[in-house]
Amino acid sequence: MSEQEAAAFCMLSPDQILNAIEVQGYPCDGHLLALNSYENRVYQVGIEDGETLIAKFYRPERWSDKAILEEHGFSDELDRQEIPVVSPLRDHSGRSLFHQGPFRFALYPRRGGRAPDLEDPEQLEQLGRLVARIHNVGASQAFLSRPRLTIESFGIKSYQYLLEAGHIPPELQTPYRTLAESLLEQIQTSFDRAGDVTRLRLHGDLHPGNLLWNDTGPHIVDLDDARMGPAIQDLWMFLSGDRLYASARLADLLEGYTQFRDFNPRELHLIEPLRTLRMMHYAAWIARRWKDPAFPRAFPHFGSANFWGEHILTLREQAAALDEPTLVWD
Repeated sequence: MSEQEAAAFCMLSPDQILNAIEVQGYPCDGHLLALNSYENRVYQVGIEDGETLIAKFYRPERWSDKAILEEHGFSDELDRQEIPVVSPLRDHSGRSLFHQGPFRFALYPRRGGRAPDLEDPEQLEQLGRLVARIHNVGASQAFLSRPRLTIESFGIKSYQYLLEAGHIPPELQTPYRTLAESLLEQIQTSFDRAGDVTRLRLHGDLHPGNLLWNDTGPHIVDLDDARMGPAIQDLWMFLSGDRLYASARLADLLEGYTQFRDFNPRELHLIEPLRTLRMMHYAAWIARRWKDPAFPRAFPHFGSANFWGEHILTLREQAAALDEPTLVWD
């Protein structure tokens, strides 16, 4: 983004937020609460004599308007199939993406809930059914303006950017480079073992924080990272612990998933590769956003020898995990 756009986004003021929302016909009552989001700016906004709204102001230049509208369209498709997703509100002319000065934003109804209990087999089975239904819709067509989850985009470009940007201390650059290149070879081998798996429209960042559970069950929030990729990407983040524990959780998830959609067991080869790519991509994401003052405040140790020493250690643990046999689905 340009320096002007970056400055405007970082200095987005309460008056600008409330004015933008009121222009869309929602009289604000002055209550404004910033929610925990770094990539975009997200606020809970009180409305006079109405339901509280969630306003998402998009980071400039991350997504094109077409890409954002594809996300909104995917959300609407899910909604039409009665899949519990929090979709953006539309105005009288059907628009869901609004412009106010240099800002682009969308408005959402507020939904409450708690995190899922990942030790509850019934909740995992219910979650598996929900993900399968999302994937049935996702497989009906492809995204045209949103990216694919690839080794290049999440792995190669991430480690190259980190080395070029100068965030890694000089004494750790060679160990990091050597390890990253070795990991990418292991990841490619795992992708080769998986073979030609189906790519479909995904939530893309489906972790417990993007699920809200209430008395009616789960509902999905935040499709901001929706992209094309393998089905396992929307499942593996609910797996943790040792091999025995993770295998039991996987069985519960897939018990529900396969009630609505077939699952290709070859995708299990991708669990640890995708976990590793996420780690590499996350570190590069912080580095790419470093000029935004919110990031140095949130990640004060980023760039220190301790941070990178721990990151390298974590990646070495992933190298060992990549050499382990894949989980088995019985």
